[in-house]
Amino acid sequence: MNFRTGLAAGVATAGGVLAAVAARRAGRRLAARYEARLGRAVRRLAVRAGHGGPLAKAALAGARALAAGRSPGRALLSFGWTALKETLKRIFSGGGRGGPVDIVEQIDVGAPCRLVYDQWTRFEDFPSFMKKVVSVAQTSEEKLSWKARIFWSNRTWQSTIVEQVPDRHIVWRSAAPKGRVDGTVSFHELAPDLTRVLLVLEYHPRGVFERTGNLWRAQGRRVRLELKHFRRHVMVRALTAPGEVEGWRGEIRDGEVVRTT
Repeated sequence: MNFRTGLAAGVATAGGVLAAVAARRAGRRLAARYEARLGRAVRRLAVRAGHGGPLAKAALAGARALAAGRSPGRALLSFGWTALKETLKRIFSGGGRGGPVDIVEQIDVGAPCRLVYDQWTRFEDFPSFMKKVVSVAQTSEEKLSWKARIFWSNRTWQSTIVEQVPDRHIVWRSAAPKGRVDGTVSFHELAPDLTRVLLVLEYHPRGVFERTGNLWRAQGRRVRLELKHFRRHVMVRALTAPGEVEGWRGEIRDGEVVRTT
């Protein structure tokens, strides 16, 4: 090997070593930044988990597993196990037996307010377009018997309309051995062919299924979905044949019918 060839080889080797050293340093800096960000995320989650539910605590467990160098799969297992443990703890320790849960949902329907209201008063039609409502029997203008599916079980309850004003609102109270829902639905004309439906529920969970669903806010998601089913029914069926939608136009005050038409 001549002098020039040896010099070139030495330079190349030195360059490779320097590049490797630079790459290792860059990798350490990147890892340090990642660990710092992960540490900050863990601290934030720890604060939230102290006041949060099962999901917040499960997220903290998963983040801590990643920070400890465990694989994403192990971190996911930590997340799932913590979520299950915290849910069961809250159910059986009484943590899920608190007061009622407020559910507030709204949806805009592209139809006149009168038509939307009339369709809503046809309670016995609900099972035909709402997924979890099994049956509705209206025994009188102010009394209704409901049956709905909650997870793998059926629940029944009785509701009494305490106030009903056409095209404005309906207020009801319920009674049931397991879980009940009191609430108000109101109708607001935004435009001649646009109506906002505002639904405010006070949910009183009872039993393991109800308390479990309450922890994960399943009822709120179900209400939101059922309102979408109602809107679709109005837009696809009622709006195309408004003459066939004959609602109840009476009025109820303090649980008594004061006007029938």
